[in-house]
Amino acid sequence: MPDAAALAGKFIVFDGTEGCGKSTQAKRLKEHLEAEGVPVLFVRDPGSTPISETIRAILLNPDNHEMAMRCEMLLYMAARAQLVAESIKPALDAGKVVISDRFVSSTLAYQLGGDGLTADEIRQVGQIAIGGRWPDLTLILDMPADESQARVKAKFERKQTTLFGVETKVVKDRIELRPIEYHRQVRENFLAQARDFPDRYRVIDAARSPEAVFGSVLAALQLPSPAGV
Repeated sequence: MPDAAALAGKFIVFDGTEGCGKSTQAKRLKEHLEAEGVPVLFVRDPGSTPISETIRAILLNPDNHEMAMRCEMLLYMAARAQLVAESIKPALDAGKVVISDRFVSSTLAYQLGGDGLTADEIRQVGQIAIGGRWPDLTLILDMPADESQARVKAKFERKQTTLFGVETKVVKDRIELRPIEYHRQVRENFLAQARDFPDRYRVIDAARSPEAVFGSVLAALQLPSPAGV
């Protein structure tokens, strides 16, 4: 079994429905690799650069309910293009492991079918946005949408002006607010990607303890598990 150093220059993505624990597992892998002396860049998609974070705020703002799905797809890709150019590609070129919380796999799950969008169209735009640098491995943390949605906590700050001044309340973001039927289809779209590209995807049962899930993450990367995992 190879050691962590063998992942140098590799691009790993964690993806799945909201509440599946992907962010927790991605950060845990980052800490594990760094403890092994492996340089890591951790990013979130969309985000992690000033331009990408600005686009993220537009995408997730629940007030932007009139946004068309093709516009939504293109905004995600624009944020991604900046993230790759500014952060991901330089890090990979420097031999770092890049761990991304979401990537094109999310667009292929969340925007697929909206406004008639096909997987081929999304991949074509993705190819342009990321300059052909697809992930080496995408880990889909899978669990029933009803369970994952139950874990989601409101975190988007909405500011509104009232008679008493500006008030801030925390709500779910624009994507999280969509009905459960939508999120069930998103889950199926993730699983379909893994079936279509088994050499570049791994599906991990996320409806288990964080320790058990992390053990499966390490196994998918062909890394030895430390004591207690």
